[in-house]
Amino acid sequence: MPSSRFLVRRLLAPIDWSQARVIVEYGPGVGVVTSQILRNMRPDATLIAIETNPQFVAFLRSSIDDARLKVVEESAEKIIEILRDSGYAGANYIVSGIPFSTMAPDVRERTLRYTNMALAPGGAFLVFQFSTRVLRDLRRIFRDVRRRFEFLNVLPAHLFICRAAQS
Repeated sequence: MPSSRFLVRRLLAPIDWSQARVIVEYGPGVGVVTSQILRNMRPDATLIAIETNPQFVAFLRSSIDDARLKVVEESAEKIIEILRDSGYAGANYIVSGIPFSTMAPDVRERTLRYTNMALAPGGAFLVFQFSTRVLRDLRRIFRDVRRRFEFLNVLPAHLFICRAAQS
């Protein structure tokens, strides 16, 4: 089931759209969050959507016609290489709804560590999950983690705003 407009609004609320030049989205699926990011983004900003499911990749590439969007079929743990290959040193914001609690522990660890390293100074990792199991890992890896909750979604979602350790 796609994310509700309430969840999308709350998830993206921390973004300073006037300053965001590079935004990454992990696991865009059918593009509900992707479309809202593109509506809010600056004309000169870039959105890199990282998706492992080839059907979702094909769908996004065929259904969203926006030159600011780059869809990459890859794992989020490759964020450093993806940014480098795209010509960027870091991302202002990384947005994610991928289920960290169901990942293999080593993949989760690498993904979170590389995400922290991929954030530009002052950047933030914006996460929604349906459980709080990842919270301990987020607190261990990121400098500052804030929590929110969105009831108006099926399922209700936990949101985490994580600031990079190096900021």
